[in-house]
Amino acid sequence: MEPRNKILVHACCASCSSHLLSCLSKRFEVAAYYYNPNIQPIGEYLQRLEEMKKVCLEFDIPLYEGEYDPGAWWQQIEPFRHLPEKSERCWRCYAFRLEASSAKAAALGFGLFTSTLSVSPHKIHKIILKEGEKAAKKNGIVFLGEDFKKKDGFRLSVEKSRELGLTRQNYCGCLLSLEESKNRKAR
Repeated sequence: MEPRNKILVHACCASCSSHLLSCLSKRFEVAAYYYNPNIQPIGEYLQRLEEMKKVCLEFDIPLYEGEYDPGAWWQQIEPFRHLPEKSERCWRCYAFRLEASSAKAAALGFGLFTSTLSVSPHKIHKIILKEGEKAAKKNGIVFLGEDFKKKDGFRLSVEKSRELGLTRQNYCGCLLSLEESKNRKAR
């Protein structure tokens, strides 16, 4: 049997990862990287991490945890705090996490990386693709830029997350999006 390419998957949360990790495992030797200093409060971060561990255990996939440093994330985002979701604020967040994920992939000897970010219909694929390719080039590796919400990817991730008893969040993870989510609900 021919060896498969190794891929490091930046995982934003277990619910988005549930279907994707299973699919990618059919094509690649997969490892997950949980790097999300945007997620707050700390209780939310830890809950999402525990669920990520559960999913990786379910699919027998190694999990690497990145440093949790919301201060470093905030330095990147703070100038754009007044902007809504799906704006430069989010693009900077994508870039920050994809850069770290690409660097981690290169450091671990992976020639390929991707992200679960594109599973969500709330994320903009063309920006994820642009930032992922830029990060990959910087670290001398390749970004797998598939739009994972296509081919029912989002629906299948919802189904798989229900099957595994995972939490479905109503905000991306940062306190700014949590506030926006509360405002939408209040309206």
